[in-house]
Amino acid sequence: MSSSAHKVGSLLFCPDCGTLLSLPRDGETVVTCEQCGHEEPAGSYENVIITTRSDPEAFPSALRQKRKTQTKHHETGDQGTLVSEKCPTCGHMEAYSKEMQLRSADEGSTVFYTCASCKHGWRVN
Repeated sequence: MSSSAHKVGSLLFCPDCGTLLSLPRDGETVVTCEQCGHEEPAGSYENVIITTRSDPEAFPSALRQKRKTQTKHHETGDQGTLVSEKCPTCGHMEAYSKEMQLRSADEGSTVFYTCASCKHGWRVN
């Protein structure tokens, strides 16, 4: 009995209705299509080479993340706007502020503060 199933890569599909056929269990000589009842010889699965590929990004890795991490070096140029804000570390009453939109557009922006005296940094959402 020759195979009449449609092969796509390592998958076999029912020639009558196009349903993906299950793998034969040990000792089974035929695979029955669950949709239409077509019987496919289990021998259709013999000598089928299965090749699996995956993208490295599909499996997150802490080591890979470290390799991608970028370090930002702060320059003395634009420190932000000098505002009246109390530093939680030293109590100084002036800090530089910068505002950034880190979350979705319908949420408020995040304000980053850097103490003008001790350079301690904090943020307010």
